[in-house]
Amino acid sequence: WALHLKNVTVSLSGQYECTFATYPYGTKAANIQLIVKAEEEQHYVKEVQLNQTLEIPCLRDTTSENLSNYPLKWLVGENGRNEEFVTKEPSCPAVYRNGSVLYRQRAHLSLNNALKIFSTQIMDDGRVFSCHVVYHPERVQKSSTTVRVFGM
Repeated sequence: WALHLKNVTVSLSGQYECTFATYPYGTKAANIQLIVKAEEEQHYVKEVQLNQTLEIPCLRDTTSENLSNYPLKWLVGENGRNEEFVTKEPSCPAVYRNGSVLYRQRAHLSLNNALKIFSTQIMDDGRVFSCHVVYHPERVQKSSTTVRVFGM
């Protein structure tokens, strides 16, 4: 016996009971508590010295093997405006977007899906880099990191 739920939302959280009649034993029942968690975005702050290389992991608690099975994208943002920077589909090379002139020559997606920014500049200070992993069209896990650049 199975219950299939579609378009799962937090409102579906609760106690579910399955009841059925058996012969000759009578009615049988089983209960299950379903907890649906809201999408959470992890946020971090990463400090780096001016002109140093910065590495930002995609999802900190997820292995690179798990990430390689799902599409992911990195976005760079400032003042609430985000721009898609690089995308990666399973078993395909990363695709860098032309719009991100600021990072075209200085950033690179490493094998573990971390974003490496070479020779950090003062203009990188305050930028937010977000990694979005698409496990399912309705299940996206996000992690964002605000960069703080310090002079020597």
